[in-house]
Amino acid sequence: MTVESPVRTDLNVDGMTCAACANRIQRRLDKVDGVDAATVNFATGRATVMHDGSLDEMIFAAEVEALGYSVIDDGSGDEAEEAREADLRRRLSVAVVLAIPAMLISMIPGLRFGGWEWVVAVLAVPVILWSGWPFHRAAWMNLRHGSTTMDTLVSMGSLSALLWSSVVLIGDVGGGHIYFETGAVIVALILLGKWFELRAKRRSGDAIRALADLGAKTALLEDGREVALEDLAVGMRFQVRPGEKIATDGVVVEGRSAVDASMVSGEPVPVEVEPGDEVIGATVNANGALVVEATRVGADTALAQIIGLVDQAQGSRAEVQRLADRVSAVFV
Repeated sequence: MTVESPVRTDLNVDGMTCAACANRIQRRLDKVDGVDAATVNFATGRATVMHDGSLDEMIFAAEVEALGYSVIDDGSGDEAEEAREADLRRRLSVAVVLAIPAMLISMIPGLRFGGWEWVVAVLAVPVILWSGWPFHRAAWMNLRHGSTTMDTLVSMGSLSALLWSSVVLIGDVGGGHIYFETGAVIVALILLGKWFELRAKRRSGDAIRALADLGAKTALLEDGREVALEDLAVGMRFQVRPGEKIATDGVVVEGRSAVDASMVSGEPVPVEVEPGDEVIGATVNANGALVVEATRVGADTALAQIIGLVDQAQGSRAEVQRLADRVSAVFV
């Protein structure tokens, strides 16, 4: 009796705001019948599910959406990330501009003046309510699903500071301290961390896109027709002129040349090839003309496998990250 190997399904999850979100989704997916193992990486926004093949992506998407998150495709993920970064930049700019003077006035007695508490309140309220709105919205959504995340802590902390300070200021509670600047600084610092985090995620995505851009986009067939790379099939023969990238993995059938394979091997010295030698897609033909017969196309090529391994490595979690995720879940 043969044992079928597990099937892998990758999902791009939108809406996660901390490691506790990733832990909730992972536990939910692990409980689905037929799932061998599920891994959710908050840093990359990706869920990887290993299952027996009887399940499809729609089932996993429904489980994720039941928790208040969404599953998006690769294209819309890039657009959503760009929109999120633009919105985050606006909210962070407002938070920094207003929170810094609020903090300075509150913390340095020499900068205080008559009615300074009202000025600090005017500076801090937009930061806590508008700049911090994504935290409040996420905290409310998570509470509706019976869970708490880091957004819950940020929202509770900043709103508690705002509410107490308002009672002290408006109610003229003698001897009471105000904490408007505390709520504003909390929001500003967390937004700053979110901005750094989003930039790091974009750089990791750029690395994969840069690898994908290494490949050729078209191939010139032996009969002179030019076809898109996705239309190239195993057994087709294509020409590679001097200075061009080899369209896909194959075997040289005509010509002799030197091929720059540094993209794969890291070796800067071009490799001499002749009929019968194997060549790798995306490497560069240095001088002579070649005719190559395609042996691997699409996801089977060496470049595609390299991209897959890099993507898989970015989607995996190191032991220290697993520990941090467990600690954060308990902390929240």
